[in-house]
This record gives sequence, structure tokens and C-alpha cells, in this order.
Amino acid sequence: MTSSPSSPVTEGTGTPPRGGLGPGAAFVLVFGSSAAVLVVEIVALRLLAPYLGLTLETSTLVIGIALTAIAAGSWLGGRLADRVDPRRLVGPALGVSGAVVALTPALLRTTAERAPAALLLTASLTILVPGALLSAVTPIVTKLRLTSLAETGTVVGRLSGVGTFGAIVGTVLTGFVLVSRLPVSGILIGLGTLLVAGSALVEWRRRGWSSTPVLALAVIAGGLGVTVAPGDCDQETRYHCARIVADPARATGRTLVLDGLRHSYVDVGDPAALEFTYVRAIASVVDAAFPEGRPLAAHHLGGGGLTLPRYLAATRPGTRSVVSEIDGGVVRINRDHLGLGPDTGIDVRVEDGRLGLRRLAADSRDLVVGDAFGGVSVPWHLTTAEAMADVRRVLNGGGMYVANLIDHGEMAFARAEVATLGRTFAHVAVVGEPEDIGLDRAAAPSGGNLVALASDRPLDVPATQRALDARGTGWRIATGDGLTSWIGDARPLTDDFAPVDQLLQPYSPPRSR
Repeated sequence: MTSSPSSPVTEGTGTPPRGGLGPGAAFVLVFGSSAAVLVVEIVALRLLAPYLGLTLETSTLVIGIALTAIAAGSWLGGRLADRVDPRRLVGPALGVSGAVVALTPALLRTTAERAPAALLLTASLTILVPGALLSAVTPIVTKLRLTSLAETGTVVGRLSGVGTFGAIVGTVLTGFVLVSRLPVSGILIGLGTLLVAGSALVEWRRRGWSSTPVLALAVIAGGLGVTVAPGDCDQETRYHCARIVADPARATGRTLVLDGLRHSYVDVGDPAALEFTYVRAIASVVDAAFPEGRPLAAHHLGGGGLTLPRYLAATRPGTRSVVSEIDGGVVRINRDHLGLGPDTGIDVRVEDGRLGLRRLAADSRDLVVGDAFGGVSVPWHLTTAEAMADVRRVLNGGGMYVANLIDHGEMAFARAEVATLGRTFAHVAVVGEPEDIGLDRAAAPSGGNLVALASDRPLDVPATQRALDARGTGWRIATGDGLTSWIGDARPLTDDFAPVDQLLQPYSPPRSR
């Protein structure tokens, strides 16, 4: 059999072709390119969440595009390696993919702000292009490593295993290390820079400095990612792009903006000043349920700007609030920029809300407040009958659960969640705009926030309505037969069946929640 640059396999001899690849270099290239594909996939989810929501559909979309890129890259890389000298392919694949990866934060954020209709196309290309090019590296390197037909199985199997191991390391490194320590834009820009550097090294080894003009273009493209990427975050936390916006009408007013959504309003000088309607509604429900000034033992699922814990500490001295907030960066923002001090009676724990519930003793809380969101959706595992059973376990006999919900259209998710509460608690009600909770059937639901309340003791409906009116919310309370009619045939949510994302679709996220 005749050996040639495009067909470097010989039969019977183990002599590598001229310009072949050593085992160490092959390991590094396959391992690194496979790891990079998974880093791009995971970080792309974080970049898209502010614009498409952190939903099952978003995750499915990104995973599907990444798998398409891997399949297409592997197939095309193999075909090209059989037709072109594979030594000419590795450097350009790394360089172009590095430039695209470095530019991804700028491309996605600019598209989302200026041409949102093209966001899906842009997102698809920024995952497909580098994913396919990086996935092509493995079959190209495999072709370079094949020196004998007798070793085909060994070479292919070894490099396949190395690639899989690289994907595992990329996944674990991103999820447990990189995202917790670096901004997502920094991860992609850094990865792009490494890929461009790898491309330069490969080309220098093959061609010497004659390749530098082409490589310079790749380096410039990667560097543009640093200078062009929008920097509208005061801080990139583990889960969010966070900003603090001062209120021009109130000197001590601050709005916490997460991923472009107004999550919390805090008056650092007057914690009793409540801005958002749903927050005023929750305060009204709590004040109607418990005697004025009585200190409470409260647990909060989700922290944000800690508006409710601050309000309870200010209006009910002696209240002890435990807060489960999964994002440690948001907690730091509260301490550094929103005036959270050690003497407020607020104990903020960086933990998942459901795990935090499990750590609480039975009958230990007067109040549990649910206000956790991933984008505009309550995390599904905090909506189920099993989660509500844990809420009921930690509440004492006179305790109450109050939850902020967001829904729209047919209110399918809100109705399912209230049906779930009805399975768990003896008394349930919901407050919101009359058209959203079935009290004004002449008007179509406008969508937005609702507040559900549940307890094993009877709810004081008249007192709750008076409190809502006193705060000028314009909201009404639904209970009894009216609530049953509104719930209709909604199916309660369970750990085995909680399609929260689907119940909320189709939807275009607002710029505040």
C-alpha cells in the first residue's frame, strides 16, 4: 500500500508517516477539544437564560444543538481527513473555533438587545460552529495517528476514550469550578484565547513563522471579544448578571436587577417602604394573619434583595428569618451594596431551597415565604406536593405558607400550583388582579404576579382584603367555590410530574418580575 499525506496508513509496519503526530500531542488535542465543546455548551446555557429563560426548553435546545455540532463535526472531520492532508486542518479548526468562542458573549448580548428575533439563529451558530470544528479534531487526529491497519481498533478506541474523558473533565470543571469563580463572558473569552494559542502552536510546529499573518487575524478576532462584549453587569454571580440601580426619586432606594429583570426593590434607609405590588400583597397577607408587631419565626425560599425579611425585621422587632438563597453572589451584593448587616436577625444561607427546608425542625416556623425564581419560573422542585409536604412539616399549627407566582394566558401553572396546595393544606386562597384569578370573567387575564396562601388554620379573608385595599394594590382574594372554579381540572404537581416550563409556555419574558 502506498503512503501519502492524505492516506498515512501503512500495512504491517509501525513507521509513522512524515509529519505524523506523537501520542502526547494527540492526547492533548483530543482531550482539550472535547473538553472545550462541553465548556461552550454549559456556558451557553448561562448566557441564554436571561433572554430565553432557564427552562427545560432552553436546556433541551442547547443540548440538541451541541449534539448536532458533535455529530456533524465528527462526520465532516473524518471525510476531510480522507481528502486533505490532515496536518493542514487542526490549526485552522482550533483558531476559527477560538475566535468564535471569544466573540460569543458580544454576539449573543448584542443580538438580544438589538435584534432579538435573530437570537435563536445567532445562538445556534455560536454553538454549532465551534462545536463542529472542535469535534472534527478527533477524527483528524485519529487519521494522523494511524500507522498500521493492525492498530486501528487500539488507536480509535484510545482516542475515543480520551475524548470522552476530556468531555467529563470539561463538564465538571465548568460546573464546579469555573462558573463559581469567573464571569461567564470571562470563561468564553479565556477559552477562546487558549484555543487561538493552541492553533498558533500547531501552525508554528507545522509551518514555522510563515503562518503568523493568518494567526494574527485569529488573535485579533479573539481580542475583540474582550473589547466588544457588553459589560453591563456590576457583578457576574454564579447564576446571574447583577446590577444595582439607584432610584432617582428616592435617595436610599435601590433596585436589584438580575439578568435584565427587576427582581427586588430595597430602601436601605426605610425597610418598611415597599415598591413592588406583589411585595405589598405578601406584606398585607402576613399582617392580616398575625397580630401587629408580633415577632415571627420565618423561613424564606429565595432571597433576592431580602425585601420581605428586612420588612419583617423592621415592623416586627425580634423576628428571626432564615433565608435559603442559592446564589452566593447575590448574598454578597446584599452585604456590600444593600446594607445587610449582622444585627438584622436575618440568617442567609447559601443553599438550595428544598434542601434548606429539610434541615429545619418540624413545627419550627410561623411563616414560610416562597419567592425563588430561575428567570421567571419558580424552580419546579419547589412547586410539588412533596415540597409542600415539607413546608407543612416545618410550619407550626397556626403557621402559613405564602408564595409569589408568575403566570399568564390561561394561568395553567398558577392553577396547578394552587391545586397542589389544596392537596396539602386545609385552607387555600389566592390574591391577584381580579381578571387573573377568575373574579372578573369579562376581562381576559393580563398575567403577572399572583400570591398564593395556604394554612391548616382558617384564613381571615375579610381582614386580608382590607389589608390589600389599605396598601392600594387593587388586588382581590379568591377562596371557596370561586377558587375551586378557577382551578378547574388543573392537575396537582408532584416530583414525578411537574411540567412547570411547559405550563408556562409559550411566553416572552418581561423586563421585570
